Amino acid sequence: MDDLKQEILCFAQDRGADIIGFASPATWDETNEVPQPFRPRSIWKATNTVIVMGIAMLLPIVETTPSIVHSEMYRTCNRELDSLAFNLARYLNRRHYASIFFPRDGFGDVKILVENPMAAFSHVIAAKYAGLGTIGLSHNLLTPEFGPRVRFVSVFTSAELEPDKMLDKELCIKCLACADCCPVNAILPNDSTLIADYDVQSCVQKHVELNEKKTYPCGICIKVCPIGADRKLYKSRGFAPKYRKEAEILAADPEHPDYSAWTHARRYGSW
Repeated sequence: MDDLKQEILCFAQDRGADIIGFASPATWDETNEVPQPFRPRSIWKATNTVIVMGIAMLLPIVETTPSIVHSEMYRTCNRELDSLAFNLARYLNRRHYASIFFPRDGFGDVKILVENPMAAFSHVIAAKYAGLGTIGLSHNLLTPEFGPRVRFVSVFTSAELEPDKMLDKELCIKCLACADCCPVNAILPNDSTLIADYDVQSCVQKHVELNEKKTYPCGICIKVCPIGADRKLYKSRGFAPKYRKEAEILAADPEHPDYSAWTHARRYGSW
């Protein structure tokens, strides 16, 4: 099966996956973090391996949020992920390993989340179990390569593949930037756990508002996180003060030159 795993890695990388990991469905049972109906074998009992693939969100575009530019990148990333997972499942089926995929979001409209703020399967948990990262204060998965600026999709396959080891070290440094910059104060740190309490409804209502303006999703917690090698690539380290002061400075001076590239993107193509 090592050869098949290498084939899958090559297949996914050649078609645009930035990071890939493999998880055993037994991990869901061993950790007992996820209710039974949300586990891979409850969704599809033939699952022997969960393959998780991630595509990066480009940091300078994330920084423009909320904007149509960021919104279009989000949608493009989602389309690419679904296509990637669909084609990998078909490839494995042709190899006689029965496979399916679970789409990257799992909800038809953000308004649905007002009444039922859950998806049927968590790619964040799957990516954690596949060794791709650790869950941070903001409830996002942080990766060494991109911090939280990466989206995921999962393929369930009957092929029995060697799972990847989960990361031992937490990547979140609890700098509180995500909590401090959240426009609706939905991230509520506490002293007892690394992962913050989370006001789901405040977050969802913000996304409903942004969806009406055609600038969904918010992504500010994604934007401000200092974790990720992408910050070195884009020479974007030490930006925390700029992020933290953005709302205050722009409220006083919407034309402030330090933010002109971001505000330019926000002024066009959306309500």
